[in-house]
Amino acid sequence: MKFWQSLAFTEPEQLTAVAPICEEVGFDGAFVSDHLFFLEKFEKNYPYNETGDPGFTAETPWPQPWVTIATMAAVTKTLRFSTLIYILPLHDPIEVAKATGTLAVLSNNRIALGVGAGWMREEFDIMGAEFARRGKRLDEGMEVCRKLWAGGMVAHSGEGYDFPALQMSPAPTKPVPIWVGGVSDAALRRAGRLGDGWLGSGQTPEEALEMLAKIQQYRKDAGRQNQPFEAVVPLVTPPDPDVYKRLEDAGATATVSYPFTYALGPTSTPDQKRGYLEGFANNVIATMS
Repeated sequence: MKFWQSLAFTEPEQLTAVAPICEEVGFDGAFVSDHLFFLEKFEKNYPYNETGDPGFTAETPWPQPWVTIATMAAVTKTLRFSTLIYILPLHDPIEVAKATGTLAVLSNNRIALGVGAGWMREEFDIMGAEFARRGKRLDEGMEVCRKLWAGGMVAHSGEGYDFPALQMSPAPTKPVPIWVGGVSDAALRRAGRLGDGWLGSGQTPEEALEMLAKIQQYRKDAGRQNQPFEAVVPLVTPPDPDVYKRLEDAGATATVSYPFTYALGPTSTPDQKRGYLEGFANNVIATMS
């Protein structure tokens, strides 16, 4: 079992101090999240709780993911990075492929692209992206990124994106893994059919086991059951080695430690974060080595 630390909501000015601590104490990777802005008025239909309230405010920091990851990659050597998640259909996949491909080159392939379809219609409206077609845009955007990462001259003609033969350089030495986030049946199917991995959103062990079984079936249906696959399963229950073993047996490869705001409060010092990270490493990571 691998262990990742969520850096969502972390004070941006502390990230270059916190990332090396994550690496030092034994975390495998760190996640950042993606929103472009906070709207004064929007429909509260956040899909991951019963109230529909996303639980963040206009003051919640959302630093640009690729800038943030590049900054942290420069002060670490082995820590991996991914988005949990990046709203790919909100963005131009050519630009995303350029940013992530360059990051892969500069970080020695320590990056994965964690994607999702998004849930905030108003965010799409402002960016001129069609909310109703976000699932199709996500699927095609993944295809575009993979073509461009491969290097050499490539062309694409699809429903949402169309371009003649072109080449993007530098190309990464290996494809950037695409991990699909989400817990809807459409998201699980997409993960199994198209993804190099799946990102949960915070489940009970029972919910996670059910979702892992569905993904395994979708992978089998697509003839992809023997391909490498990462399944990252954040839990809403306390760390438990026996639970992790059950999840591993069901196909999980990693789990996620809570964001600091959940464990330490809205703000905390780097020293307080170090204490939390060291405690998790000693009490949880060490038990699985």
